[in-house]
Amino acid sequence: MDTRYSRNRIYVKPEEQEFIKNYPVLLGGSGIGSVIAECALRFGFENITIIDGDYVEKTNLNRQNYIEDDINIGKVEAIKKRLLSINKEAKINVYNSFLTIENIEEYILNHKVAINALDFTSDVPLIFDEICQQNNIPVLHPYNLGWGGLVTVISPKGLSLKAIAKNGQQINELRVVEYISSYMKFWGVPQLWIDEVLHEYLNEKEKISPPQLAIGSWMVASMCTHLLFKIATGKEYKRFPEFYFSSINTD
Repeated sequence: MDTRYSRNRIYVKPEEQEFIKNYPVLLGGSGIGSVIAECALRFGFENITIIDGDYVEKTNLNRQNYIEDDINIGKVEAIKKRLLSINKEAKINVYNSFLTIENIEEYILNHKVAINALDFTSDVPLIFDEICQQNNIPVLHPYNLGWGGLVTVISPKGLSLKAIAKNGQQINELRVVEYISSYMKFWGVPQLWIDEVLHEYLNEKEKISPPQLAIGSWMVASMCTHLLFKIATGKEYKRFPEFYFSSINTD
């Protein structure tokens, strides 16, 4: 095993470590995706493609993998520089472009697994999932819940997020979190703090993006990296409508 990954031993077999090195991972979005990319790279995924047309803003610094010197720089260029500073031999492909209905397919092809870290401001995230399913590519959906993290996987032959839409509801991040909260209540493990955060957010006078913490970003990054490893090495994993949830807020 490469010295770089010698401390992965026991957790990761030498042949698994070698295999994931060239396993092509696609990241749609480099907000929370910037944190996932670093965690995955440090674990041993060295073939990563990242697509995002956004630029770093000061408001990103509380939870995304950027520094003050990155402000006003394209997110993908900033994260590529950081990733190559960790492993200069890694294959990091970036595209400073927004995903659209017209260009999604050309970016998705030739990847084995994708991470959908796109904002639900249009139908693009759902179309991203659909095209991945058509091309037999599992899709991870990460969500920063502040004190916790949530990840669900859309499998090639499984249900899509549309399955939780009721009465023509629009699918977005809030709808997914509401579904998760209801699910956990049904199974006797309610997370009342999530409902409280949702209530306060929905009652804010100014409609801005939901609150998120660095804690949630790093928890989600670790969960996604674990799932990338499971998928790449053929291990079993939960598929949507099941999900992975973790939180430090246990009081």
